Amino acid sequence: MATKTYSAGVKEYRETYWEPDYPIKESDLLACFKITPQPGVSREEAAAAVAAESSTGTWTTVWTDLLTDLDHYKGRAYRIEDVPGDDETFYAFIAYPIDLFEEGSIVNVFTSLVGNVFGFKAVRALRLEDVRFPLHYVMTCSGPPHGIQVERDKMNKYGRPLLGCTIKPKLGLSAKNYGRAVYECLRGGLDFTKDDENVNSQPFLRWRDRFDFVMEAIEKAEVETGERKGHYLNVTAPTPEEMYKRAEYAKEIGAPIIMHDYITAGFCAHQGLSNWCRDNGMLLHIHRAMHAVLDRNPRHGIHFRVLTKILRLMGGDQLHTGTVVGKLEGDRQSTLGWIDLLRKPYVEEDRSRGIFFDQDYGAMPGAFAVASGGIHVWHMPALLSIFGDDAVFQFGGGTLGHPWGNAAGACANRVALEACVQARNEGRELEKEGKEILTTAAKHSPELKAAMDTWKEIKFEFDVVDKLDTAHR
Repeated sequence: MATKTYSAGVKEYRETYWEPDYPIKESDLLACFKITPQPGVSREEAAAAVAAESSTGTWTTVWTDLLTDLDHYKGRAYRIEDVPGDDETFYAFIAYPIDLFEEGSIVNVFTSLVGNVFGFKAVRALRLEDVRFPLHYVMTCSGPPHGIQVERDKMNKYGRPLLGCTIKPKLGLSAKNYGRAVYECLRGGLDFTKDDENVNSQPFLRWRDRFDFVMEAIEKAEVETGERKGHYLNVTAPTPEEMYKRAEYAKEIGAPIIMHDYITAGFCAHQGLSNWCRDNGMLLHIHRAMHAVLDRNPRHGIHFRVLTKILRLMGGDQLHTGTVVGKLEGDRQSTLGWIDLLRKPYVEEDRSRGIFFDQDYGAMPGAFAVASGGIHVWHMPALLSIFGDDAVFQFGGGTLGHPWGNAAGACANRVALEACVQARNEGRELEKEGKEILTTAAKHSPELKAAMDTWKEIKFEFDVVDKLDTAHR
């Protein structure tokens, strides 16, 4: 058999993996890639090469191709579209037969979709923009350990978003002082407090000591307020064995919720912890540490909407999603898109929000969207308008930076939230009337007034780097 050498380029891939007339099956996994090809490589050749390298192809014809039904297993590039406002890139749509992937294994799916192909020389840059997981595959995934409604029932909180706070400084506090900060926030009116993503078990704050002092703070705050309280105890660890050890101890002392850094810890570890949480009745909060390494470059990496989808499939009851109005990257329409992907049972294609495919989750529950990063009381009307009720508004400096202390900062957050919820329920336009709503509420809350005075000039008005692909460049 004559072989084809790599020096011939990527034209051979086009013969096998470019099928513009391919009839898409309901069971196919669909992916949209944004491709920046090398000079001299046509769009069809580049798209076919990506389909090949992410499924069954290699750089030459091999005789073992004859030992399998290659036509059944191969990925197929079936459509190419222009990218609005960017003449150097294009969208390539690829269909993969579901048999290529192990059931319920996001690890296996992404080993194919974003494995070797991202280092392929025929493309200068490559970005996975979206994935359509067929319902056939969704049904093999575990999904959130509990979901929105069960979490509300467990925490006995209804009719409004939940309020949280990340303890600051994120590193350096002793375990006892950490617990003191937690107590002040919870007694002031918050529902949750939180370990930051890099709080694990450092020499100044060993995990077991932190867990014990935090639970003491939770129990004291619950007695004083009559409300259910929680703290996201970060069980992220160097090994899965240590991760489970910390999770088991959190359960033993009565913690209602734990936390995991799902990207830095790895998909395999995360899937295991998610399953453990379901079996043990533990809520699971998810931090997205490292996500911007993958998703911020408009031409290369993995879009956050994809990272949102796989988190929902692997399992988490809460996921950080950005804020739109705070200090972290994320435009409004894109954020609305991935919030829907996190919470709704069925999401329709909507290019105005960056959604390339319909996505059916069947009966899989949704998860809370967590707005976190540079937010304060002045942002509350916009946050409620953008996120609605099934969200957690996670303040850090916007609680702890209050001039009167943590409890006063928490009280200001709670008063602002309840004022905005009441105004929303009365039919008022939150983003238009927000200043008036907060100012009126502050007449009866000196804590809120002090917070508004403290942060009235604080804004994060930077241009968004990763914008939707409209004619903006």
